[in-house]
Amino acid sequence: MRKLSVGDCISFGWETFKKRPWFLIGTLLLVLIITSIPGSFSPDLPDIAPDGEFIPEPVSAISLIALLASIIVSTLAACGIVTFYLRAHDNVMGVQLTDFWNPSPFWRFLGAHILTGIAVTLGLMAFIVPGIIIGLGLMFVPYLVVERGLGPVEAIKESWRITKGNKWQLALLMLALLGIVILGLLALGVGVFVALPIAILASVHAYRTLTN
Repeated sequence: MRKLSVGDCISFGWETFKKRPWFLIGTLLLVLIITSIPGSFSPDLPDIAPDGEFIPEPVSAISLIALLASIIVSTLAACGIVTFYLRAHDNVMGVQLTDFWNPSPFWRFLGAHILTGIAVTLGLMAFIVPGIIIGLGLMFVPYLVVERGLGPVEAIKESWRITKGNKWQLALLMLALLGIVILGLLALGVGVFVALPIAILASVHAYRTLTN
């Protein structure tokens, strides 16, 4: 069983980011802009009556279309981010903007996301700690769906298998990456565009370490 090193993962993320910083920042910013477009068509918040109660509004066709578009765009963006950063990990100088476009695992990715979300939510309802453990055990499900073409159930089983014995290290890694992202947010907000690529690359390196 391979052992994970938090320091190695973060160091890899930083060193890889330094090779093409502006490209990684620009592509991430572009994806964030694209994913925010459907949300701009969402309806306004419901009105509040004088007594403090919300006044419900009928669900319009535009609201439903905006919701559906948001789900589609966010799922495609998530598939693209996983694909892009897997390739950036292996060859950051060769990765291109077009690597974000990978719609083929759309349904598998969406199904895996739903199943993972249900599992983590149920775990969090069971005194929180089980949910954290489940979240750590299933954190590589998206990579397995995209890279190996596994179905949702198979990806969940495989992610649980490869993280066995490393969940404590993965927890430390997630805490460290969260700290990096928070520092990025504190740097007038713009630092997050540096922190996020480093965090994603470090996460992919953890995946590569456990699956090599």
